[in-house]
Amino acid sequence: MKVMVVGGGGREHAIIKKLKQSPEITKLYALPGNGGMKDDAECIDIGAKDIANIVKFAVDNKIDYAVVAPDDPLVLGAVDALNEAGIDCFGPKKNAAIIEGSKVFSKNLMKKYGIPTAEYEVFDSAEAALKYLETAPIPTVIKADGLALGKGVIIAETREDAKAAVVSIMEDKMFGESGNKIVIEEFLTGPEVSVLSFTDGKTIVPMVSSMDHKRALDGDQGLNTGGMGTIAPNPFYTQEIADTCMKTIFLPTVEAMNKEGRTFKGCLYFGLMITEKGPKVIEYNCRFGDPETQVVLPLLESDLFTVMKSVTDGTLADTEVRFSSGAAACVVMASKGYPQKYESGFDLNIANCVADNVYVAGAKLVDGVLKTAGGRVLGVTGKGATLSEAIDKAYENVGYVSFKNAFYRKDIGQKALGKAGASKGE
Repeated sequence: MKVMVVGGGGREHAIIKKLKQSPEITKLYALPGNGGMKDDAECIDIGAKDIANIVKFAVDNKIDYAVVAPDDPLVLGAVDALNEAGIDCFGPKKNAAIIEGSKVFSKNLMKKYGIPTAEYEVFDSAEAALKYLETAPIPTVIKADGLALGKGVIIAETREDAKAAVVSIMEDKMFGESGNKIVIEEFLTGPEVSVLSFTDGKTIVPMVSSMDHKRALDGDQGLNTGGMGTIAPNPFYTQEIADTCMKTIFLPTVEAMNKEGRTFKGCLYFGLMITEKGPKVIEYNCRFGDPETQVVLPLLESDLFTVMKSVTDGTLADTEVRFSSGAAACVVMASKGYPQKYESGFDLNIANCVADNVYVAGAKLVDGVLKTAGGRVLGVTGKGATLSEAIDKAYENVGYVSFKNAFYRKDIGQKALGKAGASKGE
C-alpha cells in the first residue's frame, strides 16, 4: 500500500520510521518532510497547510492511506478534504479537531460534561480581561484561544505580568487571530503527564505515558519551547491514576464529543496535571505530541499501520495495541538561541550507528549535504529496560550527532528518575 504522512517535523519522522516497519506498506511519502527523512520516505515539496495540493497529490499518485499529523491541517479540514476525494485517513475531521483548535471550546466542553479541569473565565475583549485581573487569583494562566505553535500559553506570576500578557495577546496580536479570545484560568500545581491515545470514537486505548520538558535550559529554567526532550513512561502516572483518568477524563471526553456530534477518530492527546485533588486536564491536542511521539512510538510493539487502520475502520476494540515494558528517553538538540534568534545552515552529521534513533525536525539537503534548518533540529532517542538505562543511552547517542552551535539540556528525565527511585524505596 502507498501511504503518505502530512507534516515535516520530528513527530512525523517518528511516525514514518514506525510505519516503515509494516509489511503492508510498499511506498511512503512525506509532505513536505525534510532533508533528514530522505532514507525513510520520499519527500514531496507540498506544505502541510496546502490542502488543495495535498489532495491533488494523493489522487494523482493513487495514495491508499494518509496520516495527517500536525494540528494546523487537521483544524483546517485536511481529513475532510481527503475523505471527500476517497482517501482513508488517520486523524480527526475538522469538527472534532476543534478540541485543540479552540481552547474556549475545549474548556466549555469540560465544564458542560463535568470533566475535571482548572477553573476559568473566557474573554473576547482586553478591557474586560484586564478588569477581571484586578482581583483574580495570582499566579494565573492566560491562553490564546486558537493555535499558536504550542506557545500560546503564558503563566503570569504577578498581576502586572498577567495584564501585560493580555495586552500582548489581545491588542499586540503576538499570536495573530488566535488571540481574539482568551482563557484566563486557575494556576494548578503538581506533576504534568502527557497521555496520547488511540480512539475510533467508541473505544479509547491510551498509549504509554510520557513527560515533556518545555523549558529551554537545565533545571526547568529559561523560555518555554516546543519541547526540549521527553521520557516514557512517566513514573508519576501510577496505575491508580490511570484508572481514575479512564473513568473521569478519557471515556467522558470521547462520549462528550459524540454527544456534541463531533466524533473523534485519531490520536487524542491529554495534557494532565496530577493535583492534590486528583488528575485534571490542562489541554487537549487533536494529534500526536512532539516530542512525546519520539519516545512513545519506539516502545510500541504492535504494527502501527494496523492500529491506525483499525481507528479509521472503527475496529479498535478488536485490535491488539501492545507496548514494551521498557523505557525511552529523547534529547532534543536545538540551534543555539532557540526559541528566539538562532542561526542555521550548518552541516549536520549523524553517524549511521544511531540513525535509527534520530528523528530529524529542522534540516534540508543542499547539494546533497544535510544542513540545519530550524530551531529544534532533531531528537535523539535511547531505549532501555529501565528509565535510567534509557536516559544514559539517549545521551550516549547524542555523542554521535554534531552540528555547529548545537545545544541541548543535560538533565532530561532527572525529575522522573528521582520519582522512579523514590517509588522503589531507594
